[in-house]
Amino acid sequence: MNNLRELIKETLESHLDKTLILKEEVEISESLSYHINEGVSLTDNVYRAYSQKYFDLVNEVRKLWNEGKIDLNEEDKMMVESDLGIKVKVGKEYVYLDAPFIYETETEEDILQEAIHRGKKVELNKPKRTPGGPKKFAVYVKTPGGGIKKVTFGDPKLKIKNKNKGAAKSFRARHKCDQKKDRTTAGYWSCNVGRYAKQLGLSSSNSW
Repeated sequence: MNNLRELIKETLESHLDKTLILKEEVEISESLSYHINEGVSLTDNVYRAYSQKYFDLVNEVRKLWNEGKIDLNEEDKMMVESDLGIKVKVGKEYVYLDAPFIYETETEEDILQEAIHRGKKVELNKPKRTPGGPKKFAVYVKTPGGGIKKVTFGDPKLKIKNKNKGAAKSFRARHKCDQKKDRTTAGYWSCNVGRYAKQLGLSSSNSW
């Protein structure tokens, strides 16, 4: 009986994890075609994170999702429902929202936005570990008023278990991650910690 339950559970999880399923015949890019044919999710985007092609693929899938032409799993859905890859022009520069590398020059070279916080030069939107506490991580962000704010998040006594799909789903539900859009809050960064797995030393880039 236990083996049957496990089999049913694995089958359901496998079904729920399917993503990038076109609901009708539409013209798509070679990049999206490759991801669909190879079974690669949007979260596991094959392009360099925050490169132009990375953002192009996210925006293509977002458009199809908004038009109701593609089915996504929970992780990919969270990605397209965020502001990731949306670009706005500020002066002569382009600001990519919801990404650690948020500024792009007109020559398409990615640079980190820098700012001064309490007399110290800091990098914005780039979370780092904080061994001295009081939280596990910290990140500097720009507030709507133009100021700089340090956001600390993550309980140093708890492990990041986003690799476990069951734990990740439970975390998203408890913390209402689909509603966390304000990048000046700890909740936003906690829900999106998987996007910064490499620089934070996490074992998985899965979203909470």
